[in-house]
Amino acid sequence: MMASIGEFDPLNTRVPATKIEVTVSCRHLLDVDTFSKSDPVVVLYLQGVGSKEWREVSELPPPCLLCASSPPSIYWNRHLPPCPPAMRHRTVPSRDQLPHLSLASCISAGWEMVELILRLSGIPGKKCGVIILSAEELSNCRDIATMQLCANKLDKKDFFGKSDPFLVFYRSNEDGTFTICHKTEVVKNTLNPVWQAFTIPVRALCNGDYDRTVKVDVYDWDRDGSHDFIGEFTTSYRELSRGQNQFNVYEVLNPKKKGRKKKYVNSGTVTLLSFKVESEYTFVDFIRGGTQLNFTVAIDFTASNGSPSQPSSLHYMSPYQMNAYGMALKAVGEVIQDYDSDKLFPAYGFGAKLPPNGNVSHAFPLSGDSVNPNCVGIEGVLQAYFESLRTVTLYGPTNFAPVINQVANCAAEITDGSQYFVLLMITDGVISDMLQTKEAVVNAASLPMSIIIVGVGPAEFDAMEELDGDEVRVSFKGREAERDIVQFVPFRDYIDRTGNQVLSMARLAKDVLAEIPDQILSFMKTRGIEPRPGLSCSPLPDLPGHI
Repeated sequence: MMASIGEFDPLNTRVPATKIEVTVSCRHLLDVDTFSKSDPVVVLYLQGVGSKEWREVSELPPPCLLCASSPPSIYWNRHLPPCPPAMRHRTVPSRDQLPHLSLASCISAGWEMVELILRLSGIPGKKCGVIILSAEELSNCRDIATMQLCANKLDKKDFFGKSDPFLVFYRSNEDGTFTICHKTEVVKNTLNPVWQAFTIPVRALCNGDYDRTVKVDVYDWDRDGSHDFIGEFTTSYRELSRGQNQFNVYEVLNPKKKGRKKKYVNSGTVTLLSFKVESEYTFVDFIRGGTQLNFTVAIDFTASNGSPSQPSSLHYMSPYQMNAYGMALKAVGEVIQDYDSDKLFPAYGFGAKLPPNGNVSHAFPLSGDSVNPNCVGIEGVLQAYFESLRTVTLYGPTNFAPVINQVANCAAEITDGSQYFVLLMITDGVISDMLQTKEAVVNAASLPMSIIIVGVGPAEFDAMEELDGDEVRVSFKGREAERDIVQFVPFRDYIDRTGNQVLSMARLAKDVLAEIPDQILSFMKTRGIEPRPGLSCSPLPDLPGHI
């Protein structure tokens, strides 16, 4: 569906940062027709996150690299495992024996292209052929164009003034239709406007086809939304890329005026003032170049959570199901751990009295070792969390600043882009040290660091919303945070009504991790850091059925 001019909002229109093209082909298929060759068809199934049921689909959704809801497993007609070894041949007798390696593992291992060749089985004693799966990031996703235009002697459309012109860019589609891809700002009361320079991904402008028609409409803005059409012209990415010259001065033509007036020449001209193209690096580029995500966990051990021995407690250790803290930790951690090569995660608690002296701590290691706070894998963090519940006394207050500053100190030591720190804080209540926390967030915003806050329980989380700088950037004593690095979500919004914990965790992980790639890119861009050359492919574990 093509949006109308009034509906299009470039500030809220998101173009995918990374696109993966997946192709499938077959070779030497068994001929099963008597009087002709076979008529092969490939059927794609995706496994649901919550139900784990297989659903037939005709196309792949774009994968979000930090999103648990993107398809973890892809199978073609039940013979294709989701593993990335290039050019390895294998025979897969059944789905139960299919190995699993996530897309994150493939990228972190340095694979630029995934190609899998598998022997098909199904008819005993017969060679059924091979199926080949290739997956590759599209190179045209990373170019962005910055351009500036002006106009001269546009038609006067306003009765008591001149015109309030703006431009609307359309990308042409294969079927001859056009889709809005950019709208400039309105320049008030002028027939000779100069619009601000703007940036647009090349894929949005022409979908990688440099000669594809780009149509530009010129409108006079009206307050009631009934914008007056001034005229139009067409160009292409290739023409625009030549920059400012005599060929990039376009006549603005109004077909209706041209048909009515014999002496009609044009409705003004639009001139390209500047044009440049840069390569926009993606999250994939940095991960492939060796950037590691250092994942740290901080868990609220304040008394407001309730006694862990009581079923009403948010820390209650039920033998039948995981509590909200465990679910939040597992949901986020299991996705992000694929981007951390050593799988060692520092884990802290805050707001508890520690044995043997009963001193209150707001950044105590769950491992019990102040020298080494690391836990092995997410399962190790969960185990340390449960052990801590048995040894510490829940107390208070709810202070965030100490653990934020602790992680920030680590981030401050490595600012070359090789490391990026993600702190997951899980809490049930109101922040007690709000001013200190704001100061800590403002300081951390200049470092390679992001903060995820998951609120559990029924409390109001107004303070958390204030830290999440989507609307208003966090500030302290007049100093504004350089970047938005905090993402807050209340866990109750993601609890599945049917009680499906897997689905609840998947929904949570999807939202809390959605901003991390952009936050990483924003830090790298402000520091002028480029991704390192791709790592040489790391060896992957051998899998059953290797030939």
